[in-house]
Amino acid sequence: MARFSKFSRRDLLRAMGSAAACASFSPCRAFAQVAPAVKFIDIAQSAGIDFRHDNAASSEKYLIETMGSGCGWIDYNQDGLLDLYLANGAATRLYKPAHPLRSALYRNNGDGTFTDVTVKAGVGAEGLFGMGVAVGDYDNDGYPDLLVLGYGRCILYHNNGNGTFTDVTARAGVENVGRWASSAAWFDYDNDGRLDLVIANYIDWSPDRNFWCGDHGPGMRSYCHPDDYNGQAPTLFHNNGDGTFTDVSKQSGVALKPGNGLGVVTFDYDNDGWQDIFIANDSMANFLFHNNRDGTFREVGYLAGVAVSADGLPEAGMGTDAADTTGKGRMDLIVTHLDSQLARLYQNMGDGTFDDATLRSGLGYATFHMSGFGARFMDYDNDGALDIFMANGHVLDNIQRYNASVHYAEPKLMFRNLGRGTFQNVSEELGRDFQLPRVSRGAAVGDFDNDGDLDILVNNNGERPQLLRNDGGNANHWLEILLIGTRSNRDGVGARVKLSAGDLVLYEQRKGGMSYQSAQDPRLHFGLGKYSLADAIEILWPSGVVTKLAKIQADRIIAIEEGKGLVERKFPRVGPGHD
Repeated sequence: MARFSKFSRRDLLRAMGSAAACASFSPCRAFAQVAPAVKFIDIAQSAGIDFRHDNAASSEKYLIETMGSGCGWIDYNQDGLLDLYLANGAATRLYKPAHPLRSALYRNNGDGTFTDVTVKAGVGAEGLFGMGVAVGDYDNDGYPDLLVLGYGRCILYHNNGNGTFTDVTARAGVENVGRWASSAAWFDYDNDGRLDLVIANYIDWSPDRNFWCGDHGPGMRSYCHPDDYNGQAPTLFHNNGDGTFTDVSKQSGVALKPGNGLGVVTFDYDNDGWQDIFIANDSMANFLFHNNRDGTFREVGYLAGVAVSADGLPEAGMGTDAADTTGKGRMDLIVTHLDSQLARLYQNMGDGTFDDATLRSGLGYATFHMSGFGARFMDYDNDGALDIFMANGHVLDNIQRYNASVHYAEPKLMFRNLGRGTFQNVSEELGRDFQLPRVSRGAAVGDFDNDGDLDILVNNNGERPQLLRNDGGNANHWLEILLIGTRSNRDGVGARVKLSAGDLVLYEQRKGGMSYQSAQDPRLHFGLGKYSLADAIEILWPSGVVTKLAKIQADRIIAIEEGKGLVERKFPRVGPGHD
């Protein structure tokens, strides 16, 4: 984050050149023309999602007012339908709302509507200035548990399996007290079959040290830059297997130096069977923690080429995700930043290093005036190539007083994958609701209606959320896979999947974290284009067990259990139907 926009003229000119090159290259346009006619329709209000994020805005510009909040998908009652959770703010010294603020859980009714079940479920997180959401079955009982991250502490809700949750934070030992927790990932770093927890912590801010930043003229005070405060190191909790966790941050090497952590994704970047940790840091070098396979990590961000931009500059890292964008079986990285810094695409070279492919990928110019938070790789049109979604919104509510070309509320961005790691901005083709300017933060991607195309939940700062239903993406074939671990953790986090259909060969991993402060659909989604059959599926579980399946019919959601293969699970199609 930054008070004022800074930019590299060289970056801008190179980005414009890359965009112009794609525009003049006929295969780019030809490929884009054959995409299905997809529109994203905001159905939040009509679906009964009566929620408005309250950021406790005040004239004192508390930094916590502008950095949240997240959202997430969680099938809390295991009926095969994704329910949703939205994090909220809380009262502060300066802001006393008429009614207590709380976060909200909405149950998916299976008919295109949702019902607020927060009070019944007991997950309101009242009194917590909420930031992030992380979902994981940490006790392997078959019901996903809910972690709500916030300023000063976190809350862990254990799923009781009967529609209610119990606050087990104190017993579990994961309160993360005194830290500003932003995003988190459930993942099994030691492959012992139990989900551990890594938390990206932000800066050491407090109301007692809320400096005056910006000019002193009327309406010119701004939220401060993170460099005005000390950073906070990430936290790593080891799952003890008895409902408790041990803080192993220091002995693991994860907390050896402070960061300004905002986004986190856990993935196996070197395909050695052990999950690594990437943390997007705000205005300082990013962290990439390589898993040493002995309970410790080594920070290799600079060595791997993902710490800074190609120009060697640290940037305002916020949202992040990892995926194979080139079909080579290697996981690339996306990191969103503040305006004038460009969203970065780091291409995995397969030798432990990444190359900054931002400009040749075609991402640069469209992100120059945007401030990206939530970010996901997603195949929105099911053509078999992973596209890139970004939820945007500036951090300064008075940014136009300083830069007339930048806005506080910004539209979403979608980049369609044209193949071989190049992308085209198709945002203006996706409908009016997709383009409406909002101050967006957390973004969670999931197929809430089980129709095979990916929908997007966005929590907007100080505004109502958006549930962007994908209409048209399922014109192409698809397959979704729910992994159920037995020897491995039940969520299957860390599993690597290879799927073949005709001439398509797709690689995916069951990752932890992703995006910004948000929890994603636990099912793996594969667009299959014209192919109605998956010829082969191979799953390498964290335990080392391999599952192989052949001739799987497309256009459905399947469950695969470690050691068994296909198992029966219901995933009801949400009505009324739509294209």
